[in-house]
Amino acid sequence: MKTLFFALLLTSLRAAAVTPPDTTTGKPAQAAPRTERPWYRPSHLALQTGGGLGMVAAGAGYEFSKSRLETDILIGYVPKYYAGSTLSLASLKFMYSPFRLPVGEKFQVVPLTVGAYFSYTHGTINDELKGQYSSDYYWFSTDTRYGPLLGSRLTFLAPPISATGQPRKISAYYELGSNDLYLASYLNNRNGGLGVGQLLTLALGLKVDF
Repeated sequence: MKTLFFALLLTSLRAAAVTPPDTTTGKPAQAAPRTERPWYRPSHLALQTGGGLGMVAAGAGYEFSKSRLETDILIGYVPKYYAGSTLSLASLKFMYSPFRLPVGEKFQVVPLTVGAYFSYTHGTINDELKGQYSSDYYWFSTDTRYGPLLGSRLTFLAPPISATGQPRKISAYYELGSNDLYLASYLNNRNGGLGVGQLLTLALGLKVDF
């Protein structure tokens, strides 16, 4: 009986020695190592409507200074039906977000973003063709605009990209803006001119990290 017992014990010890340990249970999966993003690669994509930058505008952007500073490059479009001619717009935006407020584990609110933009519009009806109007007919540019921006956003903290380990954010935002022409018209016609509401533009958009 003892001989049979020791024979079974020796057999089990040999089996345990040649069987690899099970590492698939009881331990969390390791996250993919995070890779550095090349300096030329944008950090996010953007899509918005309104804001004086087109009926729809899309592009990409970069983040700096721990995501507090952002710059976006957008291409916008307005159909001929709404503008009298088909418009294409190229825009550059700079935004600063001084702080963020966490809301649970998956969301954060950026209560304040401030910035400025510059845009160029191609395809305007009065596009300042040579000799079309006298030099003093328009005192302002008909195809370039610039002005301030003020907004806020709500961000969803999505799981990191599995291939690179890069964190991801999906943000919905709004921006109130104005431009040089609106502000100059308001200041020059304060009696019976533009109302405060007519100075503002509204943009609604999404930003997605990738």
